[in-house]
Amino acid sequence: MEETSEGFRKFKLNKQLYQVCEELGYENPTPIQEKAIPLVLAGHDLFGIAQTGTGKTAAYLLPLLYKVKYAQGNDPRVLILVPTRELAIQVGKEVDILGKYTGLRHAVAYGGIGPKTQIEQIENGIDILVGTPGRVMDIYSRGKLKTKSIKYMVLDEADRIMDMGFMPQIRQMLEIIPRKRQNLLFSATMPDIVVKLSEEFLEYPQRVEITPQATTAEMVDQFLYYLPNFRTKLNFLEYLLNEEDNELSRVIVFVKKKDHANGIFSYLERKIKGEVKVIHANKGQNARINSIQAFKDGGVRVLVATDVAARGIDVSMVSHVINFDVPVMYDDYVHRVGRTGRANNTGVAFTFCNDAEKYHLKKVEKRINKEIPVLELPLDLEYGEAPKDERQEMAMEIDRQKKIEDPNYKGAFHEKKKNKDKVDKNRRLKNKSSMEKQRASGKISAYLGSGKKKK
Repeated sequence: MEETSEGFRKFKLNKQLYQVCEELGYENPTPIQEKAIPLVLAGHDLFGIAQTGTGKTAAYLLPLLYKVKYAQGNDPRVLILVPTRELAIQVGKEVDILGKYTGLRHAVAYGGIGPKTQIEQIENGIDILVGTPGRVMDIYSRGKLKTKSIKYMVLDEADRIMDMGFMPQIRQMLEIIPRKRQNLLFSATMPDIVVKLSEEFLEYPQRVEITPQATTAEMVDQFLYYLPNFRTKLNFLEYLLNEEDNELSRVIVFVKKKDHANGIFSYLERKIKGEVKVIHANKGQNARINSIQAFKDGGVRVLVATDVAARGIDVSMVSHVINFDVPVMYDDYVHRVGRTGRANNTGVAFTFCNDAEKYHLKKVEKRINKEIPVLELPLDLEYGEAPKDERQEMAMEIDRQKKIEDPNYKGAFHEKKKNKDKVDKNRRLKNKSSMEKQRASGKISAYLGSGKKKK
């Protein structure tokens, strides 16, 4: 364990933190820890760009645990805000593990359950509060959270915090905590909205960028399959999971819609070997936590998940990620693929794409600076028929994409109407011409007839 001590000893932390690092087998700091820990210890505001799975949580927790040192007073001195319940629970566990010899107290505040127990923990005295913006502001508005002692504030996964519309709560939070504090912001990607937030939130920050903006992990092999519709995607998913000697041992299947997640779960539960679970926003909090834990423990082979529900999943041995659809929030692709290939393990990501998703696929490839290689489908794959509503939905989506690319494009309906009008016009002209011929013929007959009478 001597190597472990030397690896982190250069940061000049304390023996309690060295001991826990040794017990966890932390031999050497990860790149984000190497760069961020000294800056946080030095008191700088920090803008860290790093994906999940890079050790970023420990990159801010270790120096903050060192700076807070020991339990003191009743009010929190560290506030860590995260976008989802699952991530709040995950970070809370990290605080518990890394701070186990420090005596520091913490609470985790998130929605989905009543606030009573969380409020009791806060009122009993804490040093660190981890929470989602909505629940933290809710507890504050009840008069149960005092913020005057907060000296350190962290926004973790800031891009997702922005995506989920928490900016109003963040601004409210900045109004009620002391101005004199150290701020840390971490984000997997750097869209304009996160840059804007950093300008409001950070003062003269040091910037640390480990993974280039919106690129996917190098340890992940990414592949693409073109599949025409939902039913064919479902058939192929079953095919992959039931293939003999396949290596899909621990799989996350990502979908955009909750009803699709439920449908895929029900289908796979009947069709494949191994336990299947599903998580999304409509699932109860305990059910979601239990499903994630079972997946971590290896009791669940396939976890079907929506993007928001899966953000707190931190499992080092996910063999495959399957994107059942192409995400329309392009950074979600990065987050999805980042669930595999973690902690120096290799991983594989498959993406299923239909014609209506090709537009978004191009945007994803542009965002990750990589063209995803296409694989051929098996010859014996059963192709399904798309129902009428799915065909209409896909046609409307393709129309919408074409209008974005070409403002003059009027849409398939307009083109059909235009063609119909053209046919109708031609028919009218033809009828008019025919009638005129008939009239002319009638006039000639009448003229000839009158001539005969005269004769």
